[in-house]
Amino acid sequence: MATSTRAAGLASIGEWRRLRSRNLAARRASRRRRTQERRAGLVLAAPFAILFLLTFLVPLGYAFWTSLFQDRLVGGSVFVGLGSYTKAFKDPLLWSGLLRMVKFGAIQVPLILGLALICALIMDSGVGRLRKVFRVGIFLPYAVPSVVAALMWGYLYGPTFGPFTQVAHAIGVSAPTFLTSAHILPSLANVAMWEYTGYNAIILFAGLRSISPELYEAAALDGAGQFQIAWRIKLPALRPTLLLTLIFAVIGTFQYFAEPQIFTALAPDVITPSFTPNLYAYNLAFTGQQYSYAAAVSFVLGLVVVIASSVVIWASSRERKA
Repeated sequence: MATSTRAAGLASIGEWRRLRSRNLAARRASRRRRTQERRAGLVLAAPFAILFLLTFLVPLGYAFWTSLFQDRLVGGSVFVGLGSYTKAFKDPLLWSGLLRMVKFGAIQVPLILGLALICALIMDSGVGRLRKVFRVGIFLPYAVPSVVAALMWGYLYGPTFGPFTQVAHAIGVSAPTFLTSAHILPSLANVAMWEYTGYNAIILFAGLRSISPELYEAAALDGAGQFQIAWRIKLPALRPTLLLTLIFAVIGTFQYFAEPQIFTALAPDVITPSFTPNLYAYNLAFTGQQYSYAAAVSFVLGLVVVIASSVVIWASSRERKA
């Protein structure tokens, strides 16, 4: 009896040891697998991390380091710390350019997003013919480089050689004044609307295509028409996509550069070197040779963009909660 009890105990101990060794082997295999996955992830992420470091973080760090110094005729480059930032926050030219871009955004952002939403709903409705042609045609202006678009619209707006001016002279009426101080912002907003409406429409159309068709079928069975489906299903489902396009539009507004720079040759008295913050930083660096102050102005502009985007996100989240 004692012998059989001892044998059973030894068998149970042996079974426990075998289970323990299996568990240890499984844990080691799991650790090796996790280590291999981490290594594979690091290898796959390395190209992006290297490019991000070399093309973004390093230039950003160098620009910030440059903004801490100031070039002087006597003494060369002198460390001034945050003096350039203090000067930028008090610079009336910078803040007038920012205010001008706020006015410009108030004109062009609602127009662009409103037209983009209408175009996206038309493409998603399936009512219109030649939808693919319409989709390509509305996106085509975005494929045109900003410089080329500015040159084209600059020719159309030309006060002495543009086709609108020629037609006005031919019929004996006064020529339209697109590039005066009173009309320059609407004229630039028209160019931006021509360029970016299609881009935003494609993003919104992609958001519409991600909505389940079952929702439309259920609404149709309940007697909802196309307008009710668009108002009560499509628009609420598009809120995240609309927020994304709104953030892109706000960022693009404050970074506006190519078109005003091209139009400077047509209206030098209206589009001054500080017309937009980006144009102001560019002229400080490459015309005034004030690289340190231009870097500080760029960082202040970046801070304004971050604050404006955060305000948009906060307002959207608060509205959604309400």
